[in-house]
Amino acid sequence: MLRFRSLGSGSTGNATLVEATSGGRTSRLLIDCGFGLRQLDARLARAGLAACDIDAVFVTHEHGDHIGCAHALSRRERLQVWMSEGTWLATGGRDFEGRLGLARDGADIEVGDIVVQPFTVPHDAREPLQLRCTDGARSLGVLTDLGHATPHVLARLMGLDALLIEFNHDSDMLAGSAYPPFLKLRVGGNYGHLSNAAAAAIARAVHHGGLRHVLAAHLSEQNNRPEIVRRAMAEALGAGEDEMLTANAAEGSPWLDL
Repeated sequence: MLRFRSLGSGSTGNATLVEATSGGRTSRLLIDCGFGLRQLDARLARAGLAACDIDAVFVTHEHGDHIGCAHALSRRERLQVWMSEGTWLATGGRDFEGRLGLARDGADIEVGDIVVQPFTVPHDAREPLQLRCTDGARSLGVLTDLGHATPHVLARLMGLDALLIEFNHDSDMLAGSAYPPFLKLRVGGNYGHLSNAAAAAIARAVHHGGLRHVLAAHLSEQNNRPEIVRRAMAEALGAGEDEMLTANAAEGSPWLDL
C-alpha cells in the first residue's frame, strides 16, 4: 500500500511524507524538509512518527523552504539525502559524510519499497527535480515549484493514482499585490511558480478515471485563497468544490491512501 501526507506546504516551508507498506515492511521517504529541526520533529509527531522512522530524504532544490534542515537532519539521524548535483553545488557542496546521493532526471532511486523517479522542471534553481513515486502498484506525482509544464513534465505525470501539485497564486491577486515588479515577474514567469489556471490545466491534462487524489499545495498566503483554488480544481476535474483537497502551511494534510 502506498500513502502520502503533506507535513506543511507554503512559502514558509514544505515537506511531504511518502510511505509504502509491503510484506510487513514499511518504507518512508521525506520529500523536502523546509523547516527547522524542532518544527519538523513536531510535524512528524502529529503524523504519528519520529525522524528515526524515515529511511531517506529527497531535496527537490536548494531554496530554503525546501532544503531547510536537510543537512542537520542527515547528521543527527545518519540519513541518506538525495538531491541533484546542481542542488548540492548551489548549497556550497556541503559534506554529508558519505550519505549524499546524487539524483538526476530519468535515473530511478530505490528507498526500500519506494521507487523514486526524478524528472527535471523549469524553475529558477540550479538543477531542480520533481518526483514520481511508486511501489510497483500505485504511483504518486509530486509537482511543486515550476513556472510551466513542459511536455517532459506532463509525460511523467500520466497514469498517476495521486498528484500533489502546486497551486501557488491567483494571477489577478499577484498583479494587484504589494510585491515589487521584479518579484511579480519572477513568481509569475516561466521559471517561477504555477498560477491557479496553469495548475488546473495540468490537472485537467493528466486526469483519468484512476486518479484518486489531487492535493493542491504551496498556496501563496498573500496571493491566493483556498476557496479560489478549490473552485479552479473542481472546474478542471469535473467534481464538486467540497471534494477538493488543499494542503496548508500550518498542518499540511491528512494521510491519503492510494
